[in-house]
Amino acid sequence: MTYKQVATKAGNPRAARAVGSIMRANYDPDIPCHRVIRSDGSIGGYNRGGSRQKERLLRSEKVW
Repeated sequence: MTYKQVATKAGNPRAARAVGSIMRANYDPDIPCHRVIRSDGSIGGYNRGGSRQKERLLRSEKVW
């Protein structure tokens, strides 16, 4: 799912950057924010270990 798709589901398709800001501030391990990617298909950032850790998690889950 992309940041834009999350924003759309939340009711504001123009709020993709806000979704990114919220994800960046999230440190709750129960919220799988590592599963949100950029619209261009690239990984994007990850506040718990950087983009390499995000890529490892996505590959371990066989979703990227």
